[in-house]
Amino acid sequence: MSDTPAVGTDLPVMGARIIEGPAERERIRTVVVAQPDHIAVLVAERICDTIRETVEARGRCVLGLATGSTPLGIYRELIRRHLAGEVDFSQVTTFNLDEYYPMHPDSLHSYRRFMEENLFQYVNLPPDHANVPDGTVARGDLAACCEEYEQAIADAGGIDFQILGIGRSGHIGFNEPGSPRGSRTRLITLDTITRKDAASDFFGEDNVPTEAITMGIASILDAREIALIATGEHKAPIVRRAVEEESSADVTASYLQQHPAATVWLDAAAAGELTRIRTPWVLSEVEWTPALTERATVWLAERTGTPLLKLSPTDYRENHLGGLLARHGPAGAINGEVFNALNDKVRGKSKLPHGTSVLVFSPHPDDDVISMGGILRKLWENENEIVVAYMTSGNIAVFDHDVRRHMDFVERAAADLELDPKRVRRARLRLEKDFAGKEPGEPDTDLAQDLKRYIRESEAVAAIAAVGLPRSAARFMDLPFYRTGEVRKRPIGEEDVEQVLSLLKEVKPDQIFVAGDLSDPHGTHRMCKQAIDEALLRYRGSAPEVWLYRGAWQEWTITEADVLVPLSQEELRAKIFAIFKHQSQKDVAPFPGGYDDREFWQRVRSRNLETAAAADRLGLPEYYAMEAYRIEKETGTPD
Repeated sequence: MSDTPAVGTDLPVMGARIIEGPAERERIRTVVVAQPDHIAVLVAERICDTIRETVEARGRCVLGLATGSTPLGIYRELIRRHLAGEVDFSQVTTFNLDEYYPMHPDSLHSYRRFMEENLFQYVNLPPDHANVPDGTVARGDLAACCEEYEQAIADAGGIDFQILGIGRSGHIGFNEPGSPRGSRTRLITLDTITRKDAASDFFGEDNVPTEAITMGIASILDAREIALIATGEHKAPIVRRAVEEESSADVTASYLQQHPAATVWLDAAAAGELTRIRTPWVLSEVEWTPALTERATVWLAERTGTPLLKLSPTDYRENHLGGLLARHGPAGAINGEVFNALNDKVRGKSKLPHGTSVLVFSPHPDDDVISMGGILRKLWENENEIVVAYMTSGNIAVFDHDVRRHMDFVERAAADLELDPKRVRRARLRLEKDFAGKEPGEPDTDLAQDLKRYIRESEAVAAIAAVGLPRSAARFMDLPFYRTGEVRKRPIGEEDVEQVLSLLKEVKPDQIFVAGDLSDPHGTHRMCKQAIDEALLRYRGSAPEVWLYRGAWQEWTITEADVLVPLSQEELRAKIFAIFKHQSQKDVAPFPGGYDDREFWQRVRSRNLETAAAADRLGLPEYYAMEAYRIEKETGTPD
């Protein structure tokens, strides 16, 4: 394996910084970088080195490839390098980890199609060198087909470099919990968690296949070098188990501990539960910055169930924080300093901006009220000029039955609305025919996509009205990257950035709100933030203050947050009422995220109540509920 830069060393790509962890806790070589894009560049670079080295040494290179959202950045970087003449795939052979069963290669959900669309068609890989398990084989022939796949890998000389993701159940490939260390390519029944996580790709869990063909654990561990990649905080708990706990069939990714050249590549979010990230003071002496002191003291208060101002010297010494006392003691002074810092984060209506220009970027048409419905009302009451920019249409997240319901209304009201009833009926019948002939996950017709967009737009207008804003505050950007009609989106392009930049120039905001959510299951929030960050770099106006809110999946903790906005019981009720206006996302949303079965309003209520309760347990003033925000001092860098 190529040498890794030392801890904290600036890399020559994108200003990334990587940090390796302490061997006594992490049983696999583990590398943490700030952003997923940094991982893509670093792993793609290692793959290119492997191709050059092995082709020179043996005349060929064999890659093991994965699918899903995790490796997409790597494939884009490999394509870029190939088009730049930096890497040649003509002597490369590839073997994919898995495929759903049964699955036709032309299906929207086929991993063969995924690889064609995201890598193969853009590089000079010979078509007969690309191997993906065959999801069309008759069940009676599966065992022989799996043996042939194993033999083909052996005949190719074995896999030189294997890319892996990790599922929330801890699986690699589709090797679900319980898979034995010696397993080889075979048919496997998918775990419930795995199928839940795939549900949005298939537009419903019922449409997800129950079986898949997968390389086995032994097949994976035979690779000469392995890179496991994980991004997003929803992967953090299982990553910690795979990296820090003993190897076990319960978490098949932990088998990588037995591999001599395996590396786990994590972004900051996926690394969040590692001991060296979450509680580094239990491992060794640390540099006690104000932020780390705040985190450690709050952790101590939560661990001991003691309010901040009542923490004793004994509490510190018996919980790995004697060094903090020695450096910054006494306990009372530390307690008071942290208490005051946290209390200063609380900003009620009187401490929020007055009479300024505020621009709210909402990736989907409901993220604004889900995440900041409380502060929106307060900002409007403070006479700020507010524009809410809905960056994507969100139309793929509308069920067909919602379109039917709206079309039924239009048909019934056609005469009163002075519409031609016959034309309306013909349009409805055409839609019914289109819906009947559509496979799950297949893109809608242009008409259906437009109608679904109008549904989301009308709901968004009703929602901001519920928190007091005028209809004119809404802007619908419908950014091009989203307009695929599929779950998978295009990369952010020049037109996306220019639309954001144009809006910045028009509004000239003093303050902007941006979704900083790291757990969006399909990356739309990340992509929208990328477009905003790039536009801000080009913006020549006065730099606005950037506040990050969370989306529908997580909340900033009290120590992560820079601002805590208290909400009364009535304000929280009004916020939930605004969320209810998004009827197409009510009861059962098409994309709820596989790791939380609750409705969005239920998550919001629980999250805002818990933030206030956590502050109360620390001894801070008691509020009914709270929203939390982070502030960026520079684009892409939270304070």
